[in-house]
Amino acid sequence: MQSYSHAVMQSQTDHESDLTAGPQDRKTYGKMNRFAGLLMAILFLHGCAGKVEYAEINGLTQGTTYHIVVEKKAGLDIVALRQQVETLLTRVDNSLSIYNDSSVISHINSGVSDVTDTLFRDVFRSAAIVSEQSGGLFDITIGPLVKAWGFGPDAMKRFDPTMLDSLLALVGVDKVWLEGDRLFRSDPHMFIDVNAIAQGYTVDLLVGLLKNEGIDECLVEVGGEVRTAGDKRGKGWHVGIDTPADGNFVPGAELQARVRLDNRALATSGNYRKFFVEDGVKYSHTIDPRTGYPVRHTLLSATVIAQECAVADAWATACMVAGPDSARTLIEKHDFLEGYLIFSDEEGVMQSWMSDGCRGLIEE
Repeated sequence: MQSYSHAVMQSQTDHESDLTAGPQDRKTYGKMNRFAGLLMAILFLHGCAGKVEYAEINGLTQGTTYHIVVEKKAGLDIVALRQQVETLLTRVDNSLSIYNDSSVISHINSGVSDVTDTLFRDVFRSAAIVSEQSGGLFDITIGPLVKAWGFGPDAMKRFDPTMLDSLLALVGVDKVWLEGDRLFRSDPHMFIDVNAIAQGYTVDLLVGLLKNEGIDECLVEVGGEVRTAGDKRGKGWHVGIDTPADGNFVPGAELQARVRLDNRALATSGNYRKFFVEDGVKYSHTIDPRTGYPVRHTLLSATVIAQECAVADAWATACMVAGPDSARTLIEKHDFLEGYLIFSDEEGVMQSWMSDGCRGLIEE
């Protein structure tokens, strides 16, 4: 299955803010969302004389955390803003969550209804574009394979090679299509899973909400997928990329690089935090929709930078499916992408590669 990144805000004495980004396991929506209202907190960062003040909104959503930083301007009602954020997050959950039995996507997957909403159609079209551009490396119909390998909401491995052909017959974006507000599937057993793009899409929606409220300096992070607006009044927004080492379960504990991320989005995908070992073989949770098997290559994590977070999110997964060489080719081919890849060489030593555009964003 696709993987997700995580980010943690670190408030510093001069009110600069760093984020650390790297893959995080997705947990069940239900358990987290029951506590979201109770655990939501608003923190105010008060600057010294002459310094800009920022406000933070933190909470839980989509089985992970979210974090928003906005410039605190005169007249900003942070309580009302938080309510708008919560309303939008609930709307996303009710549309795109495969962990929410009453969501639009769950009704489609179960056959209860084929009627979509605006959010679903936006994500579906964006995912279809990435699928086509990546040659099928990114595919939101991969759900049956994900479940068969023991990942996702129905986490019980039951894959058998004799099942492969029947499972692959259920995979392929070309086998699902929109007609008006209705989604059609060539086989009713097909399962749509937008988890590898939904967090990035949510970030984009939140940034749009903030801009509509007149906020032009902000950072939004959901599960490690990050997008910024403005350049923090010249100080810059800074994001740290985790070192992808097995056992590195604490985001920010060991950083591979720091990136200045102004008016851009970033997403990281990797396999070092979510996998299982069976009979001495390590199985990644990133499934190749072309073969039906977990990927087996030396790419440890892929960080993608783009203008929109949904685009970065989906392409980070596509790169993890592709492997180090093909991922590099994909990033260089598409001028709207920048990338930072971490992989193992033939001796097992960790190496990195970055695109030219990314190189200019890396901070020493």
